[in-house]
This record gives sequence, structure tokens and C-alpha cells, in this order.
Amino acid sequence: MVEAKEAVLMDSKEAVMKVENLRKYFMIRRSFGEFITGKPPRYVKAVDGVSFAIKPKEVFALVGESGCGKTTTGKLIVKLLRPSGGRIYFNGTDVTELSTEEEIEYRKRVQIIFQDPYSSLDPRFRVYDILEEPLLITKVGETKAERRELIYKALEEVRLVPQEEFIGRFPHQLSGGQRQRVAIARALILNPEFLVADEPVSMLDLSIRAEILELMRELKERHGLTYLYITHDLSTARFFCDRIAVMYLGKIVELATSDRLIENPVHPYTKALLIAVPEPDPSQRHVMKEIPIIGEVPSAVNIPPGCRFHPRCPYRFEPCDKEEPELIEVEPDHYVACHLVSKK
Repeated sequence: MVEAKEAVLMDSKEAVMKVENLRKYFMIRRSFGEFITGKPPRYVKAVDGVSFAIKPKEVFALVGESGCGKTTTGKLIVKLLRPSGGRIYFNGTDVTELSTEEEIEYRKRVQIIFQDPYSSLDPRFRVYDILEEPLLITKVGETKAERRELIYKALEEVRLVPQEEFIGRFPHQLSGGQRQRVAIARALILNPEFLVADEPVSMLDLSIRAEILELMRELKERHGLTYLYITHDLSTARFFCDRIAVMYLGKIVELATSDRLIENPVHPYTKALLIAVPEPDPSQRHVMKEIPIIGEVPSAVNIPPGCRFHPRCPYRFEPCDKEEPELIEVEPDHYVACHLVSKK
């Protein structure tokens, strides 16, 4: 077993995207009484020391319950939020702090697909305007004809053809799948290297989820893209991703290749997430599965001491409520933060 916190970053020299001890704390507004009495401010620790490295052309997943910090991590990477601590590296260059001009250049290479296509597209804009906006902001395409060519090409990439049928429509005139295709086209139109996909299919009908994921896989192969895929759904993560990192209360608790994590989960939280996945075999649906965790997710304001999962863990023992476990390599490329592992 390798007991090294930096072990998950061993591929960082070749990494497209790398984060080291990334943190994001949101200060809670104090009441007048708290301010007068000098009560110190409290913080929501949304991301609390996350480290990972993503290889070129890899699909890396962040998985966990709502509120675990996975979307905040994605927003930190695309510079929609400023980190409270830690470093972000893109192709070996530190991009944690960038000027306005540098951020514009960065956004040409790092883009995001938002979860909700109903709210991520401006309802006042037609499809043409939605796709032209990033070109105008980043000054890509000197003439209207050049921008129009890029817009038509982006729509063809996401299979919204013939383009003339879509460029004049408003978002409310599109189906959910068509809206998400427009959102993908908007992310692709600047020809980025790295995409953050924040639950890109969770708002879509089941019938078209696989279709959108297959489209994203084709685009990855065609353009050599690298993805950070954010989801709560382990079934789509296994289908789409090369590696999976499981997050809980702002920390990564397990990280492995997709098949290894699904077939041999080690952390109790990962096991609980897998048990919660619906059973696809109709003959097995009558079997009741007992999820082996108790209680609710603690508040990110008052994180439990020691292992932050210990209040819900059925296997907790003495050091769990006092010492925070480190990520340990239990087998090649499989890391777990759990005292049960370190005890062995």
C-alpha cells in the first residue's frame, strides 16, 4: 500500500488538467447580533482539499450526492468561481490566478456544458445568437461570414441539420435534447481542448440520454477532447468514463478506473452508492436492497471531526471520529480514504 497524498497526481507531468489541494469556502452572512458581538464568520466548505490529474483524451468522472462539491469543483476549473486555496494547472501552466485577457484566452481552451439546458440558454436569443455570442466575446471570426460558417459547422457537429431549420428558433421552440445539443455546440464552437460536462444528461428523457453520451464520445474521438464528467449516476459514469472519483462532503474518498471501482468498491460510501443504482434485471427487482448507511449528509458548515463519513458509517471504530484518513493506494491506480483500509 502506498500512503502518499500526492499519489493520485503521479501523472501530473502529462496531465491536461491538474488540481492540487483545491478548496472553496463560502462565507455565511452574519446577523447584526453576531457582527456586534464579534462572533467569527462561518463558512460552507464546498470543496475542501481536492487533488487529481486528468490525462489527455481521458474522461474523468466526479461522482457523489447533491451538495458534495462536484459542481463547485467544475466551476473552479473553468474560472466561474475563485478558489479559496490550492492550485489549478492546465497543460503544466498555473492558471489559478489570471488577468481578464488571460481568462478570455483560457476560455477558448476550457469550456463547460451546464446541467440544465432550459436555464443555461438565454430565452431572448435565437440559436444563431447563442452560438455567435462566444465568438464575439473572444473575437473569433473577423467577419460575419466567418462566424456564420463556424456556427453552421458547430450545428452540423451536434447533428442539428439542416441548420436553417434551427438557427432562427428560440430555446423554447426546441426539445430538451435539441437544447442540450445547442449547449454542446456552444461549448465546441471555440474549439476547446478540455470540457467540463456538468450532469449533461440528467435533465433529459431516458430515451435520449445514451444518444447524447454517444454524441459526446464521438466528438471526443474526432477532436481529441478531454472531459471532466460530473454526475450522481454511477451507471452512466461506468458507460462513459475511464476513471471515477467519488466525492463526499468536499473530499475525494475513492478513486479508480471505472470497471475496478464498480466491480471492487472499497469505501462504504461507494458501496452504498452502488446499491442505490436501480436493478436493470427484471427478475431481480423483487429483491430488497438495504443501503448500509444511516442518517443524512452532515452540513458542510459543521463538518464532523475525523473521517467526515463516520456518523453514517456502519463500520466505524475508534480512530474514525478523531483522525481524518488519507488516500491510500490499495491496488494499482485504486485509492481509498478509509481507516478500514489502513487498519489491514
